[in-house]
Amino acid sequence: MGKIIAIANQKGGVGKTTTTVNLAASLGVLEKKVLLIDADPQANASSGLGIDIESIEYGTYQVLEHTSAAKDAVITSGTPNVDVIPAHIDLVAIEIELVDKDEREYMLKKAISELKNDYDYILIDCAPSLGLLTLNALTASDAVIIPIQCEYFALEGLGKLLNTIKSVQKIHNEALDIEGMLLTMFDSRLRLSNQVVEEVKKHFSDMVFETIIQRNVKLSEAPSYGESIINYDVSSRGAANYLSLAKELIKKNEIQ
Repeated sequence: MGKIIAIANQKGGVGKTTTTVNLAASLGVLEKKVLLIDADPQANASSGLGIDIESIEYGTYQVLEHTSAAKDAVITSGTPNVDVIPAHIDLVAIEIELVDKDEREYMLKKAISELKNDYDYILIDCAPSLGLLTLNALTASDAVIIPIQCEYFALEGLGKLLNTIKSVQKIHNEALDIEGMLLTMFDSRLRLSNQVVEEVKKHFSDMVFETIIQRNVKLSEAPSYGESIINYDVSSRGAANYLSLAKELIKKNEIQ
């Protein structure tokens, strides 16, 4: 039975897509079978794994609309053990189209239930908002990873996200757990980065992953080549960070 994990934060630019793509690739290299679901209309997770989003026939939009079975939307990526349900800009319209549907928050959960046994991990890349798309992802998930960038205003909006998670737990998905908070874009030379790490660990202690994702040029370059950091430069610091995160995640879930 696979574990479904949403990677969510309504703030943009915190490393959500970078984390989803590279965690998926790292888990794949560690011989876990992974499905990445792109639930962001920007479709960066799809293109970041080399998928030509203009040529896709079925994706997250059709899955949410139930005009395609989830298994028919799955594409094999060029990354070992990683499959993708890609997104397209048409996903922007889904929030309006679902708004008057019954049980609209459960569309993704229903659609992907048939795939849960086929994978060890299903990772959902969420849009930078707390709209219906993200709500669907949280309702469908067993847990959520929250990336937090080690920069000024890092904790801004975090309370809002935690309140959203609480209300999802109360109304739609009482089993939803916080898998962990992931510190990203860490620069050891900056006092501010170190202060953010201290502050987050002080507030959330056990909820914070030990692995910290450091700023890395290769991590920024990889998406423009349609590759994960594992494919692009496995010897880079970014690859080491994400492999460490994958190992930490696997270990945590084997203990439970």
